Amino acid sequence: MAQFFTAGEIAKAAIEIESRGQEFYLRVAAKAKKPETQDFFKFFAGEEAKHRKLFEDLAKRLGPVELPAWSTNEEYAEYLAALLDSHALFSGEYAEKLMSEAEDEAAAVRMAMSFEKDTILFFNEMRELVPDAEKGFVQHCIDEERSHLRQLRGRLQRR
Repeated sequence: MAQFFTAGEIAKAAIEIESRGQEFYLRVAAKAKKPETQDFFKFFAGEEAKHRKLFEDLAKRLGPVELPAWSTNEEYAEYLAALLDSHALFSGEYAEKLMSEAEDEAAAVRMAMSFEKDTILFFNEMRELVPDAEKGFVQHCIDEERSHLRQLRGRLQRR
């Protein structure tokens, strides 16, 4: 049987995504040899911390708000669970392996790009689940994640 979510639980999942993203970026910054590379990844860690705070505030606003009726069918709940389970930073030992293998900057940037893409996908779904008054907030976060993806791609291309 599928797990059903409240809007607040979806926001808490977003908080966890941002927390893990911050942890990833800090780990990569600590491994980096060049100060410029350290600063690049520390910037993204700061962005993830900022987003985490925004989603913490959203979770408080949403509380136990129920999801729309269409979103609570078993198939959709399983889809949301699959999005979380397959997120680049939620795949358990595989994520740990990737992080430990991200020895060079290019590998770290590629993993970060995967993380950002997975986050955009989750936030796109989240936008459809929150009350109309919160959709603009989630869209703003999507736009910032898209900007991060473009910045990471630019970094990879300049190498």
